[in-house]
Amino acid sequence: MDTVDLIIKSSTEFYNNLKADENGRYRSWEHCYSHFIKARGSKEVDYDYLSLQLAFYLASWGMYRGSAFLLQKDYKVHIPVVKELLNEKYDALAGIDCIGFKDDSNQKLLQDINSFLERYYDRIRHEVKEQELKNKLSVTLITKILMGTLGCVPAYDRYFISGIKNQKIATGNYNIKSVMQLVTFYEENATRLEPVREKMEVEGLPYPQMKMMDMGFWQIGFELDTNKGIKTAH
Repeated sequence: MDTVDLIIKSSTEFYNNLKADENGRYRSWEHCYSHFIKARGSKEVDYDYLSLQLAFYLASWGMYRGSAFLLQKDYKVHIPVVKELLNEKYDALAGIDCIGFKDDSNQKLLQDINSFLERYYDRIRHEVKEQELKNKLSVTLITKILMGTLGCVPAYDRYFISGIKNQKIATGNYNIKSVMQLVTFYEENATRLEPVREKMEVEGLPYPQMKMMDMGFWQIGFELDTNKGIKTAH
């Protein structure tokens, strides 16, 4: 089975499992993403409610574990982030198709929001830890926020990184180079991937292309970890 077939199989399996459980944990992404997309351009935005959606989504996806600095804060800590994410400046990133990242201006927008999130949460992290921290802020947190609110990049967590490295699609480091490698993969295989993705939706909104890859490669990484025998791509 080539990588494209594997992504189709894995993302479809993930999506079907998600839809089968009306109150399943992974539905949190759907709730968060759909609320953020619908809030864009609205004249009456409930920042408090969106912050709560973001916090619960992050908790569902493992970002409030015992050692996580966010565990020491309430959901309102996300309000400044919600306001920044809803800035019309970032409209182009909301549900962006992969081909959109071939535009340098959209790559710049991604770098801008990355920098904002890194500065903001790093400050909070230092306040909580009250000590000099040697390690950098987790890119998993940054990318999970971007996936949950804009759907513009996959969440670079352990399983996703394992999946893309196993299939030799992109580097495991979150940066423009890695994102563009994913863009190239999707664009080169769009005729096979798009008919499948177009059947995936939440509240009338299509799943972003990056979400399909997020699900597919995550599932590959998960199955590798549970020793289900996915072979390394050559």
